[in-house]
Amino acid sequence: MKDVNVTALAVFVLFFLLVTVMGFLASRWRRADDAAHLDEWGLGGRSFGTWVTWFLLGGDLYTAYTFVAVPAAVYATGAAGFFAVPYTIIAYPLVFLFLPRLWSVSRVHGYVTPADFVRGRYGSRPLSLVVALTGILATMPYIALQLVGIQAVLDVLGVGGGENANWFVKDLPLFLAFGVLAAYTYSSGLRAPALIAFVKDALVYIVIIVAVIYIPIRLGGYGHIFGAAADHFKQTKAGAMTVPVNKQWTYATLGLGSAMALFMYPHSVTGVLASKSRNTVRRNMAIMPAYSLMLGLLALLGFMAIAAGVGSGVKGYNSQLSVPQLFASMFPDWFTGVAFAAIGIGALVPAAIMSIAAANLFTRNVYKEWLKPAATPADETRVAKLVSLLVKVGALVFVLGMDKQAAINLQLLGGLWILQTFVAIVGGLFTRWFHHWALFAGWAAGMVYGTWLAYGLASPATKHFGGNAAKIPGIGELGYIGLTAFVLNLVVAVVLTLVLRAVKAPVGVDETKPSDYSAEAGDDELENAPEPVAAH
Repeated sequence: MKDVNVTALAVFVLFFLLVTVMGFLASRWRRADDAAHLDEWGLGGRSFGTWVTWFLLGGDLYTAYTFVAVPAAVYATGAAGFFAVPYTIIAYPLVFLFLPRLWSVSRVHGYVTPADFVRGRYGSRPLSLVVALTGILATMPYIALQLVGIQAVLDVLGVGGGENANWFVKDLPLFLAFGVLAAYTYSSGLRAPALIAFVKDALVYIVIIVAVIYIPIRLGGYGHIFGAAADHFKQTKAGAMTVPVNKQWTYATLGLGSAMALFMYPHSVTGVLASKSRNTVRRNMAIMPAYSLMLGLLALLGFMAIAAGVGSGVKGYNSQLSVPQLFASMFPDWFTGVAFAAIGIGALVPAAIMSIAAANLFTRNVYKEWLKPAATPADETRVAKLVSLLVKVGALVFVLGMDKQAAINLQLLGGLWILQTFVAIVGGLFTRWFHHWALFAGWAAGMVYGTWLAYGLASPATKHFGGNAAKIPGIGELGYIGLTAFVLNLVVAVVLTLVLRAVKAPVGVDETKPSDYSAEAGDDELENAPEPVAAH
């Protein structure tokens, strides 16, 4: 049996019970007239204001995996792990340009998913289908990694029966957390993570502010911390305090590609479409960079873990445990429980939103579009609830059946995949020039090329999918595979569009009009918009 930190565990369980109660009570929060509608269960009634949306998006994008993995990357590689900070800074000005347009056209036509928009814009069911399937595929390992975050906390807390226990006893705490998550998501839909996100984000900010003040005091100041980290990397040659020249292209392209992919993920779009107005979306893109400040402070925990000697001398040490073990060694037991609660709740919120987003995609763009076109709103909601459970079961099986490194590699691959939907979605928000078959071919080229390159990369931990960088054709520098695949995707889409337009190939019916992309809630265009036929 492992030693159990009883005080930390008690505080952790207390917060876990609090958010569980909130999750079930969320079904009564802003109760809808018609709860059996996908807009209500899957998008919270499209009624969230600025602050609810801010907490929801923060809880959605800054996950337990972020809390664990960003400082773990700094712990393992040094400055290269900071790429997450500039990429989030780049992301918000970028998405400010197109997310308000996506919100407006979706509100006018009742789109619930980005694949709904693609179907309506291009009149192409196959293109809509591959966008939906790509979203589901990219989301699954992301959900799994939230469970990995919970596992890391439970491991440091000492619960689960130890390594020698049978598999059921060992993973029982994870099963319980999964069961609670599945139950309140099924019951309350998007309202549950929206309400819980207030607690999650408050805890995260409190823990990080305390950590960046208190831990350096314990360790002798930031000068000692940076000095210890620099000495560590000189001795181990595992990383560096600055990005090496031969990795600068990788750093830059990974940052840019990740910024472009961030709001292609269906859970990110779900949070945006739940907003009550176009201005709510704009305001949130302006204030979301506050989380980037938090992320920069969070990354410093990796250097602190090195200075504190976490994992020192342990062969094959799992860097994902560096932050939980840092907290356990530096904080009083009661505050360790608070910190672990921040990580645990930071897993529950995004996992709930991700499962809802994946369920929305399946329900709207597979079930209704291809299997049961006559499905009623009540049918859609019932199917979405069931699919959200299946998605979480799949993620749980994924975590328990594969090693953690495989889960991390597939999540990185998910970023590559979801980036291939950028041309169809963002391009469609500004122009109808692209031909839908050209976009389909571009998507296929990017997916195949990027996956093939990633498959051929090995690392000390795995033979395949062991990295995210390869030589950029024509440049020769190492760069992010996802961005290279995106460029190929775009080139194929442009060239084939020119060819298909030259031969006058039929184009699909565009059910949108220019005014749809600037409509606000309450506009005549929105209020009087007919119920779309082709999109549903």
